[in-house]
Amino acid sequence: MVLQECVDHRGHFTDINAGWSVKVLDAHISRNSGLYRKLQRYFLVGSNHAETKYRVLKIDRTEPTDLVIIDDKHVYTQQEVRELLGRLDLGNRTKIGQKGSSGLSRAVSAFGVVGFVRFLEGYYIVLITKRRKMADIGGHAIYKIEDTNMIYIPNDSVRVTHPDEARYLRIFQNVDLSSNFYFSYSYDLSHSLQYNLTILRMPLEILKTETTPTRQESFDIFEDEGLTTQGGSGVFGICSEPYKKYVWNGQLLDIVKNTVHHDWLLYVIHGFCGQSKLLIYGRPVYVTLIARRSSKFAGTRFLKRGANSEGDVANEVETEQILCDASVMSFSAGSYSSYVQVRGSVPLYWSQDISTMMPKPPITLDQADPFAHIAALHFDQMLQRFGSPIIILNLVKEREKRKHERILSEELVGAVTYLNQFLPPEHAIVYIPWDMAKYTKRWNELGGFVVPTGRLQTGVLRTNCVDCLDRTNTAQFMVGKCALAYQLYSLGLIDKPNLQFDTDAVRLFEELYEDHGDTLSLQYGGSQLVHRVKTYRKIAPWTQHSKDIMQTLSRYYSNAFSDADRQDSINVFLGVFQPAEGKPHLWELPTDFYLHHKNTMSLSQTRRSYTYWWTRGVLNHLPLPYDEVTCTENIGKLIVKKFHKYEEEIDIHNEFFRPYELSSFDDTFCLAMTNSIRDFMPKNVGIDPSPFTVRKPDETGKSVVGNKSNREETVLQRKTAASAPPPPSEEAVSSSSEDDSGTDKEDEGAVSQRSTPVKIADTGDNIKITENIVQSMKDIYGINLSDVPSEDDLTIYTRFVQLGQNQHKQDKSSQQLCSKHHLDGVINIIHISSFSQDNIYEVQPPKVDKKSIDIFHAHIQAGRGIMQPLVKEDILMYREYIRNRYM
Repeated sequence: MVLQECVDHRGHFTDINAGWSVKVLDAHISRNSGLYRKLQRYFLVGSNHAETKYRVLKIDRTEPTDLVIIDDKHVYTQQEVRELLGRLDLGNRTKIGQKGSSGLSRAVSAFGVVGFVRFLEGYYIVLITKRRKMADIGGHAIYKIEDTNMIYIPNDSVRVTHPDEARYLRIFQNVDLSSNFYFSYSYDLSHSLQYNLTILRMPLEILKTETTPTRQESFDIFEDEGLTTQGGSGVFGICSEPYKKYVWNGQLLDIVKNTVHHDWLLYVIHGFCGQSKLLIYGRPVYVTLIARRSSKFAGTRFLKRGANSEGDVANEVETEQILCDASVMSFSAGSYSSYVQVRGSVPLYWSQDISTMMPKPPITLDQADPFAHIAALHFDQMLQRFGSPIIILNLVKEREKRKHERILSEELVGAVTYLNQFLPPEHAIVYIPWDMAKYTKRWNELGGFVVPTGRLQTGVLRTNCVDCLDRTNTAQFMVGKCALAYQLYSLGLIDKPNLQFDTDAVRLFEELYEDHGDTLSLQYGGSQLVHRVKTYRKIAPWTQHSKDIMQTLSRYYSNAFSDADRQDSINVFLGVFQPAEGKPHLWELPTDFYLHHKNTMSLSQTRRSYTYWWTRGVLNHLPLPYDEVTCTENIGKLIVKKFHKYEEEIDIHNEFFRPYELSSFDDTFCLAMTNSIRDFMPKNVGIDPSPFTVRKPDETGKSVVGNKSNREETVLQRKTAASAPPPPSEEAVSSSSEDDSGTDKEDEGAVSQRSTPVKIADTGDNIKITENIVQSMKDIYGINLSDVPSEDDLTIYTRFVQLGQNQHKQDKSSQQLCSKHHLDGVINIIHISSFSQDNIYEVQPPKVDKKSIDIFHAHIQAGRGIMQPLVKEDILMYREYIRNRYM
């Protein structure tokens, strides 16, 4: 469950959170390891962060092929869970105290359930055993899966073995869940920030239609006293369905979706997540980049091209950049800005034959589509999710000596032209061929839809080339850089929406996009980016060319030899292929074309119109996206639940700061994340510290493109590194920074570099200038202290000293005047020393009002056992405490 918002009884927005703020955060499985194995079940126990609320799942192990799960939907306290597990442990011992009879034991500790999967034998449960925090949005943590554990559920006594089970298990585990899979307990990663906050505009009458709570949730021990709950205690929470297109474990959770409580459902996305801190004169601004890879028609480079029969395209990724003022944590009081753009293959039936062993296989149009049926399905999805206008930035070459990529451009132009003749002109699809200069000039006016709470993004930019990797990532960076300028301008951080290259802010943003591009390229193409932003800006060092060649060879090897196995793993993981008895095995299929194109297996009963190719109701709300408007269909996807304002589920302060835990600053995420001052600003502090100042190439504090495979280790090094080695020369920095080979060598350039040249005396007669790790006075303070201060500086310093000497001196007349007319509540300082130069004063405490004195006396009396009578307000407060703590 994902709680999209919290509003009070008047309908005012308070925050966004989850139904259970942390779900199965400290889940663990307990199983019987007794000598006689009398216990035939797994017990999955999940708790929240504070370990005050628990839920328990009972999983039957006696069924060899079926999954039997019992969820009593009961919320346990810590004491109740201990008693429950204690009874289970005692009841499953053969003899109390007998050696080797351990009863109930813990099998594994985990942070969440990925799902359940079955091949040819029984079911497995997939658990998250390690995680790492990657970003923070409005106090809601985003985690990356670091490790998982698959546990076979049926008992060995009932297990029915199959010879091909182990092979399917290896295929499934080839999808490395520790590689760029992300989840959040309290934030919906499958939707954009704009969608998550759009529900705030819903009328209060819709929120009040929540279902009647159960007896357990509504039980009130004060019902007999006739006390009524005050109207301001109600808080409404809204749970919305995730966007299935970007959820990768949806198939694994479908079997238990209607059985278990929604707090157990933890949805996982695949793609990229990165966050950096931009410091603007000490004011922290978080720059977050989230990429959501589509789970529809997913696969590898040459095996998944174009689109399938349902309009889902290959390599479709939604990239969202979020800017927020980190000095304010909550969504209600903070300032947030979000921009979304999309990449995806050309929405046509086309492919490339890799059997020819050519670097660039010829492009083939597999089916004729004169009415642009596939393109219509694809753009209909985009109109529903993003609204209008849809802008196509086509990077495919249109001028070639030998016709290759131009085949796709010609077909795409024809499809867009056909579809536009039926759309209203103001909502037509905009087609822009490759011309970056022409495109950026279009950003002279803001689009979107203005609402009282801000400006909504309407429409989306869709970028594509042939592979949607190198060129696409650079184009998206350029567009994102323009959007970043407008985001900073809208937050009041810069005076005009314009950012220059070679500034700390753009370097930080460029590094995020390089990491983003490398990650997506590895997932789809099998290697990191071949051509980067510097390559297209024509400022890449000569050493980059050799590395480009190595990445090209790596990509070719992956596409030729390992992509087929990766494609099989993706098909099994996403449930595109489900093994079954009497059915051909996955490795026996000549192709997976029939698995991804459903119209080849069965004919559709309905045929879409060739002219009215959009979903009914979409045009009525344009330019707003249909998914974000208040209509009956969208309201049906929501679940509303009422909370009390003191419940911890909606207490974002305790969720974020965790006062019940001992926190270490070295482990604090906000201190370990990439920092514009520490990692990008030059070490010469005397220069302008603004992140929007253009730096010379030799002034940079860090190369933009580092070794991506070791950047995560570098962040961990910052926690314990007390010092760093001297920085390499400019040539060495260029060489190491462009290294994308993915070796295990530590990225020394990414660690905090604090070393600059200084003088060291040699043992000989001559003194030589060498490098050391000590900085000069000029580098640290911006001035040379050995120079004689100017007359103006001496005058300022003299005045400062005189102020310090005279700040406590008072003549007797002023003291007498102050003693007679001193203000109440202001501390009166009286000089009592016999020596005029001493700073010894008598201090009179400020006066305290009668109400404060009464409260203090009541506190003293309570300590002696004399209690004050309770008033109605005290009873109401205690009632709320009891309900939220124990109910």
